[in-house]
Amino acid sequence: MAKFRLLAEHLRAQGLMDHDNCYEPGPLSLKTLMQAHDPEYVQRFIRGQLTQAEEKDIGLPWSEWLVERTLRAVSGTLLTTELALEHGLACHLAGGTHHAFPGRGSGFCIFNDLAVAARSLVDTGKASKVLIIDCDVHQGDGTIAFFEQDPNVIPVSFHCDDNYPMVKQSGGVNISVNKGCNDADYLALLQAHLPCLLQQYQPDFVLYDAGADVHKDDRLGHVQLTDEGIFARDRYVIDLVMSAAVPIACVIGGGYDHDHHKIAARHGLLHLAASQVWQTHNAK
Repeated sequence: MAKFRLLAEHLRAQGLMDHDNCYEPGPLSLKTLMQAHDPEYVQRFIRGQLTQAEEKDIGLPWSEWLVERTLRAVSGTLLTTELALEHGLACHLAGGTHHAFPGRGSGFCIFNDLAVAARSLVDTGKASKVLIIDCDVHQGDGTIAFFEQDPNVIPVSFHCDDNYPMVKQSGGVNISVNKGCNDADYLALLQAHLPCLLQQYQPDFVLYDAGADVHKDDRLGHVQLTDEGIFARDRYVIDLVMSAAVPIACVIGGGYDHDHHKIAARHGLLHLAASQVWQTHNAK
């Protein structure tokens, strides 16, 4: 959990975050949350009534602090979508909890902020077609499960097949990233698929999960991207979407290292890439 605080400190030190461009989310509307997630599951989590087996699947012990942190993170993703609608681009300092299913949590994910945000965008009429570009190293299995029967939300998962979760979802668009994939091969994979997907689905909003667990030193990754590779990935995705005049909201996704300062810096590459793309597009 320390990486979230350290990410904020890193961004301030890099001059990427200040009072003029930083926004704090308010409390999460449980009605909005329950429009995506099973209400009974939501209530049991908030009340601390999950079973031991459910907590084990999530991998986090329940506490009132965890409830607050979880709800605030989802609220932050919703705020990020609102800012993206207003400005064209916005980045969250958390989010990307893509292993949470409608009625259960999994893999350190309790509620699926990507699914909640996509559902809210469509239900409120703020978007009619949402493309979720998930570049976390693990398949966004929970996100896929939310939208198996919904043509208005298209989950696209670039992930390493030889990794968690062992049982993959078959819905959505799944693009395999080879174990040991390097910077050049990963970028080539994006270039081969993303322009075609944008053309095919014609989204009017994009959610981007920029997982840093593709890094070569990540404890749970199995692929070999460097800092430069992650930066190039994020810059390419954001620039491609903004060039299509589609609003894009970015979340940080997974990232695991015993040195929390290193993982915070890796997550910060998303915000650096976004800042540079923003400056380029607004200089035109």
